[in-house]
Amino acid sequence: MELRVLNYFLMVAREENITKAAQLLHITQPTLSRQLMQLEGELGVKLFQRSNHCIVLTEEGMLLKRRAQELISLAEKTRQDLMQRDAELTGEISIGCGELQSVDFLAKLLAQFQAEHPLVQMNIFSGNADSIKERIENGLLDMGLVPEPVDMTKYAFLHVPQKETWGVLIHKDSELAGKQSVSPSDLLHVPLMTSNRSLIRGLIADWFGVDFDDLRIVGHYNLLYNAAILVRNKIGAAICIKLDCTYDDTCFIPFSPPMESGSVLVWKKDQMTSPTTAAFLEHLQKCVKCISSNTI
Repeated sequence: MELRVLNYFLMVAREENITKAAQLLHITQPTLSRQLMQLEGELGVKLFQRSNHCIVLTEEGMLLKRRAQELISLAEKTRQDLMQRDAELTGEISIGCGELQSVDFLAKLLAQFQAEHPLVQMNIFSGNADSIKERIENGLLDMGLVPEPVDMTKYAFLHVPQKETWGVLIHKDSELAGKQSVSPSDLLHVPLMTSNRSLIRGLIADWFGVDFDDLRIVGHYNLLYNAAILVRNKIGAAICIKLDCTYDDTCFIPFSPPMESGSVLVWKKDQMTSPTTAAFLEHLQKCVKCISSNTI
């Protein structure tokens, strides 16, 4: 498979019309049709269902679309990495970030690094730990900032000094809204939403103790924004970390006894990195070491 042909395929998949796709690609319709037929022949599958008015992807076509997008993104990232061999650091650092207060710590270090290397660009992907690790494995991200606990068997890592505070996001009309903190017993009869990550659920179970099995769990989520909308519509309260943002008609109440967790920056072990990524990792490690020794 050639990247050029995969780009043709993605354009047709987007437009659902070969004539329009050919116009946008600046090639003739017969040429585009021939390339698609050759691609189907090479793969031994049918990629499109064709009709008089449009074409739509088959199941095999949808799988190829997802893979093609990843391959083209990886090829572009490789091109950018190879362009970074000049004396002046250039190119892009791709970082995955969870919804964490420690992103603020990372942002400060990114700002310092970019001030020294103004030609470097940042590509930030937002997701949960699982999606970030998957993109690191596929070579689409250089590194990721993820919440603990996390399985770091495959990764080199750096602990971020900033801690995350746990609590519950509730509707402002809740009977708990006036409390300074909430205990496990306060939440026993409250409909709750929790993270869909099993490691996080284990952390929450440890805090609740014997009461965990009696909780009324009504749902799970991977990122807080949509969960906050459910809280706003009184579907339930969301167990989460405190963030430096607010959501309409909701409020955050910390746990009592307090519950904190850390976050960690991870990247693949023993992997060759671009000069720019290597320089940024060195910058991070120096800064964290200085903070740990109270020299900055």
